[in-house]
Amino acid sequence: MLDACRTRWLSEPAAWALLSRERIVACSAGARALGLAEGMRRSGASTLAPQATLLERDAANEQALFDAAALAVLPYTPQVVQYTDHTLLLDVTASLTLFGGPRALLRATRQAVRACGLQVQAALAPTPHGAWLLARHAAARARRATLKPATLSRRLDALPCALLPEAEPLADWLGGIGCHTLGALRALPRAGLQRRSSPALMRALDAAYAPTPLATDWFVPPPSYHIRHDLLERLEHSEGVLHVAARLLEGLCRWLQACRLAVTGLRLTLIHERRRHAGPQEQPDTCLALALAEPAWQLPQLLAPLRERYARLPWAGPVVAVQLDTQALAPQAPPSAQLFPDPGGSPADFRRLLDLLRARLGDARVLHGAAVADHRPENANVWAGADSPPCRQGLAPTPGERPFWLLDVPQPLPLQQDRPVHGTPLRLVRGPERIESGWWHGAFVLRDYFVAEDAHAARYWIFRERGQAAPRWFLHGLFA
Repeated sequence: MLDACRTRWLSEPAAWALLSRERIVACSAGARALGLAEGMRRSGASTLAPQATLLERDAANEQALFDAAALAVLPYTPQVVQYTDHTLLLDVTASLTLFGGPRALLRATRQAVRACGLQVQAALAPTPHGAWLLARHAAARARRATLKPATLSRRLDALPCALLPEAEPLADWLGGIGCHTLGALRALPRAGLQRRSSPALMRALDAAYAPTPLATDWFVPPPSYHIRHDLLERLEHSEGVLHVAARLLEGLCRWLQACRLAVTGLRLTLIHERRRHAGPQEQPDTCLALALAEPAWQLPQLLAPLRERYARLPWAGPVVAVQLDTQALAPQAPPSAQLFPDPGGSPADFRRLLDLLRARLGDARVLHGAAVADHRPENANVWAGADSPPCRQGLAPTPGERPFWLLDVPQPLPLQQDRPVHGTPLRLVRGPERIESGWWHGAFVLRDYFVAEDAHAARYWIFRERGQAAPRWFLHGLFA
């Protein structure tokens, strides 16, 4: 529960305590050293340890972290149950061999949950409730991987009865008869125990030792991703905000991986501190929209362009919350079927480079050529943004050759014995190609285009204007 308010609290020397209904429900080692304990009232805790930090329990944040932990372990098995007391139960029967055996799988799932910023106690056993009891018992840390039912029974017999929530109402009676462990509880006459206890205790005891199927209400990832992280302290520097954004992106990547989706657009919102008497000119929240040319679902693919785009944002003031929303989603691309990678890079690599350049330089400075349905050569292509969709309309193929280089403005050519001259007299080798277009734009052209060649075999694209009393020739392009 403290993880929802203060990550890595177990490793911090500071004193932290979590309150629910004015009573402590969790506290750090530093708080315990000062005499604080679960069940203590706020007034008593403040008197005993005034230097300790008391935090209110945040149920919404706890549930968000609980969901994040479930998303983190979904790659190892789709059969995940969110159990009581912030516990995840995983059916890994089909995953043991795939992930290198029980110990490797236990280690991998533990690391996945820790990557969410959570403290984790994990165990593996033939029964789900047996694994839950082993994970709850701190002293059994070195014996949490159990595969054989006989070994599980022996280790469960040594656990205290207090680990079973159903045994709490009978704690005084069990202590009075010297029954302190699950093994001693099982050794009691079953008929007499049933009369003195509840059916829930008997079911819980049987479920710990005997294999029982997990509940069928498996964890299902939410259909969309939206998360807001309220900060305990306001951030007054950009690096701290970027660190929080990176953690939110990690959660987004876990959700994308679980849903087999990729994101092509997302929005990061920085909520700024509001003054008590805010005027009309108060700085609004900062929104950073990121559009990707290539669908991405891995952290490096998202963090690099976000970092570049964020570096260009002006600092608008202290930040008290960070929000992340997905704007556009797409299915994940299947893995490449090629045995060897393309030496020139894949199209996905090129589009990720475009994303990085756009984030660093701005959308207005990263352009690509786009074809336009216009016969006039100077209007047949335009510069468009890198994220603009390609032209979908069918363009008729050009009837003749087109030069490698087109001049921005056609250059007039002098005449020598009625032949156009560019250094040397030009010889017409192909043409004419007549172009009459642009009357609806007020820029009507009447041209006859030719491919011309000079004395050095260099070729040019020239045209002759029609409708003039005297012929006029212009150079419009150069052939490679």
